[in-house]
Amino acid sequence: MTTTQPTSSFRTISPHEVAAQGDSVLLLDVRTPAEFEESHIEGAVLHPLTELDSSEVVRLCTGKQGAVVICRSGGRARQAAERLAGSSLPSLGVMEGGMHAWEQAGLPVIAGRKTISLERQVRIAAGALTFVGAALGYLVHPAWIGLCAFVGAGLVFAGVTDTCGMGLVLARMPWNNRSSSRKGRCCAT
Repeated sequence: MTTTQPTSSFRTISPHEVAAQGDSVLLLDVRTPAEFEESHIEGAVLHPLTELDSSEVVRLCTGKQGAVVICRSGGRARQAAERLAGSSLPSLGVMEGGMHAWEQAGLPVIAGRKTISLERQVRIAAGALTFVGAALGYLVHPAWIGLCAFVGAGLVFAGVTDTCGMGLVLARMPWNNRSSSRKGRCCAT
């Protein structure tokens, strides 16, 4: 395993290294239920970042050599690993590049119904709010331009901190939680 996070207590692991570990580690998928339903790694357990419970993850990891956290591109997985870093997990890793990297490596996935990724939903919502703010600022009252400034500030904050408030809100929307009963369950159950 390659360590690329010297200040954290978790490792970054390539998709091929994760695949080679087989069932010896818990594959913890922290995406939304809708994203998980679209495609996931066989044997992965869904536990959305918005509902992350370290004691539950430790319980799920019983009998395993550790846990590898997975998301779409790696950002949410790092956030989850930072939250789990103080728990009593035997080993903790983040899959480098997330499901994007797994799929690009040609590794097998269980495919389901297509959905719009959380990242795309954030871009759509930010663009729509900015457009509406600009239109209302021009047509109704200049104060509406403040909506554009608010969205822009939120995007800057998200870029600097790698934490997206709009993403966290959208992850809780009903269309992203249509299969929330799958939380903490493997794709085979």
